Amino acid sequence: MNDIRRTILWVTFGFSMVLLWDQWQIYNGHKATFFQGQSAKVDTVMAAPVAKVTTSDASVPASAVPASALLPAGGAAVAEAAAPSAPSERFTVSTDVLNLRFDTRGGTLVGSEFLKYGDTADHAKHFVLLDDSQNRVYLAQSGVVSGAVPGAFPTHKTPMTVTGPRELTDDANSLQIRFESASVGGIKLVKTYTLKRGSYAVAVHHALTNTTDAPIEPQLYLQLVRDGNKPAGE
Repeated sequence: MNDIRRTILWVTFGFSMVLLWDQWQIYNGHKATFFQGQSAKVDTVMAAPVAKVTTSDASVPASAVPASALLPAGGAAVAEAAAPSAPSERFTVSTDVLNLRFDTRGGTLVGSEFLKYGDTADHAKHFVLLDDSQNRVYLAQSGVVSGAVPGAFPTHKTPMTVTGPRELTDDANSLQIRFESASVGGIKLVKTYTLKRGSYAVAVHHALTNTTDAPIEPQLYLQLVRDGNKPAGE
């Protein structure tokens, strides 16, 4: 009996080591050694802790609602195709401690530069956290998916209009940048970023408006998007 228990424990331990090795490979930007199908896995949670995606042009995640409330065949692809197309604009917003770069495509924060901290590899430069450049991709994206009403919802690929100041003035303690989408699939999404003097925190508020008379079941998704490269100076 003891030999059987020891055998079971060794088998369990060995399988656990295989899984850990595969996850370590994926974490470092490599393909999985044993379970190739897991290398592109996205563990998306709606309106909860963010998911990690290892691509610079991440797709819209699948919904977590029951199948009866999902979009028609094609799911996220249908939502993306139905979203209005428009050129995106990127611009910089500055506070006393931050330079932030936004994109009107999805109202996404695509760059954050810490003005009072030096880079870990080059102290002559400011520390950069979020980035979307040729050398590095690290972004935080959000949008809306699913629902009982068929059609697309605003995602991180939806064009938005923007209002708000581009610089924190000397007589102000905070500023707000507001992104608003058109009605897509019966939903209008408004993202509002709030920045405060002396703070590196970026507060984001999502507001959804049902522009139809029918009930809808939208879900907010949050995802971290990064490339597989090791950060400089790690």
